[in-house]
Amino acid sequence: MRHGGPRRAKSGSVGGHRRYNPRMPELKIRRGPDAADLPLPAYQTELSAGLDLHASCREPITIAPGEIKLVPTGLFVEIPPGYEGQVRARSGLALKWGLSLPNAPGTIDADYRGALQVILGNVGAAPYTIERGMRFAQLVIAPIAHVTVVEVEELTDTARGHGGFGHTGR
Repeated sequence: MRHGGPRRAKSGSVGGHRRYNPRMPELKIRRGPDAADLPLPAYQTELSAGLDLHASCREPITIAPGEIKLVPTGLFVEIPPGYEGQVRARSGLALKWGLSLPNAPGTIDADYRGALQVILGNVGAAPYTIERGMRFAQLVIAPIAHVTVVEVEELTDTARGHGGFGHTGR
C-alpha cells in the first residue's frame, strides 16, 4: 500500500492491464480470509458490463434441480454513493445448466458492508456443482436515481393507459 491509501488492483480490469482512471468510479473490495487466494472480480473483455465473481466455498456446493443455495464470494465491497451493485447469472451457465438467480438482479446497496454472497438456483434438469474458484456470477455496477415520492389523486393519462401484460398482442 502507498502510505495507507487504497491499492489500485490490476484485477477488475480487462486482463489486469487497465490503468486507474480518476473519472471512473471506484469499487473498493476487501478480501475475507476465504478469498485470499482467489482472483479479484474482473471484466473478461474490454466491453463487458459485469465483473465475474469467483466462488470461495471451502467444499463444492451441489445444487439439485429445484434447489436454491447461497454461494459465498469471500469478498466485501464498498460501492460508491449514487451506484448499486447488480448481481446477475452468467449467461453460459444459465443456458447450459439452468443456473439462475431467483432474485435477479440481486441488488447490493452502496451502504452495505457485509459479505458478498449470491443466491443461486437450479432450474435445469441435472444437478450442478460449484467448485472453489470458479466464475459463477457477475457483478454490474450501475448508477441509480433517488426520487421524491409525491402522493396524487390522479395520474397523467397516456395512450397505453392500463394496458399491462400482453397488451400489445405478444
